[in-house]
Amino acid sequence: MSTRLQERVDTIQQALEKLIADSAKDCPIVVEGMKDFQALEQLGIKGKIITAKTARKSLLDVAAEIERQSCSRLILLLDFDRRGEELTKRLARHLETIKIKTNLNYWKELRALVGRDVKDIEGLPAYLQTLNRKLGRENPQSNMHIPGKSCHSARDSLGSVAQAHS
Repeated sequence: MSTRLQERVDTIQQALEKLIADSAKDCPIVVEGMKDFQALEQLGIKGKIITAKTARKSLLDVAAEIERQSCSRLILLLDFDRRGEELTKRLARHLETIKIKTNLNYWKELRALVGRDVKDIEGLPAYLQTLNRKLGRENPQSNMHIPGKSCHSARDSLGSVAQAHS
């Protein structure tokens, strides 16, 4: 079992490393809320993160905000539950009509890897810590910040775009 568990942790870690690299290349990530933002911060993601469900924004409000950011592509990383799946598909369709390319690869890959165990992005850090404990690792993955010691974040005047600083 530990070999399969080790492979699972390694695959999740590889996906997160690629996500960190893409985020560092000025590719914004869209998540549902602030807890999801904080979870990505704990996982070492330091790029621009846009929260989709803060301040009761509609789908059109989120799309307009993304359009104002002047990005031609972004990563959608909404929750893995049914509502998150529906929101992901609707937002992707809408963004593509305004010529913004959406990357759903990370959402699909992570959902396939953790979907039965984790229903939202905010649960990823704790899930990885649990898997690492099962493997007998005292120190979780090297690039994961210790919860409570995450990076500071600066928010824009709208309160929904975040840029983490180390």
